[in-house]
Amino acid sequence: ESAVRKRGGSRNLPYLKAKARQIPLLYTYTVNEDIERKHPMYSEKVMDHFQHPRNVGEIENASGVGTVGNAKCGDIMRIYLDIDDNGIIRDCKFKTFGCGAAVATSSMATEMVKGKSIQEALEVTNKAVMEALDGLPPVKVHCSLLAEEAIHAALWDYAQKNGITIEGLQKPKSDIHEGEEDEAEEY
Repeated sequence: ESAVRKRGGSRNLPYLKAKARQIPLLYTYTVNEDIERKHPMYSEKVMDHFQHPRNVGEIENASGVGTVGNAKCGDIMRIYLDIDDNGIIRDCKFKTFGCGAAVATSSMATEMVKGKSIQEALEVTNKAVMEALDGLPPVKVHCSLLAEEAIHAALWDYAQKNGITIEGLQKPKSDIHEGEEDEAEEY
């Protein structure tokens, strides 16, 4: 039974309405302010890249495409690279299915590799992405790992398409938790 019924049914409704009018309405939150109020752990940069992501979309006939995911949370990130003959990333776009932190890290990662050489792009780490976003909550660190792996996967695809080896690049995982089960079973 509802609290209204326990206290006398609809007879108390005028009383409750009168009480509600006595409570001053100090401030009405917008959706964005409500998210920030409930999630103060996100920096302004994270919120900006989530609400206004850069480089969203696909590149037709991309030089390299990398898709990675996280089976535990369901995030999927795909990064497209357009690399010129000199090995410079002319354009970078992304499509991400995931939480706000996944969108923000994708957006920041594309900004970080645009205009860079292949070797410079390979050096973009999850820590660098997190630092560029002024940090992520510990439970969202995996999103920055996805961004790093998606860049590596796109570079791997580029290398495979062009029959080249990129020094320091290892075959990326399709799932960032790949191999963890094996490690757990060893103990």
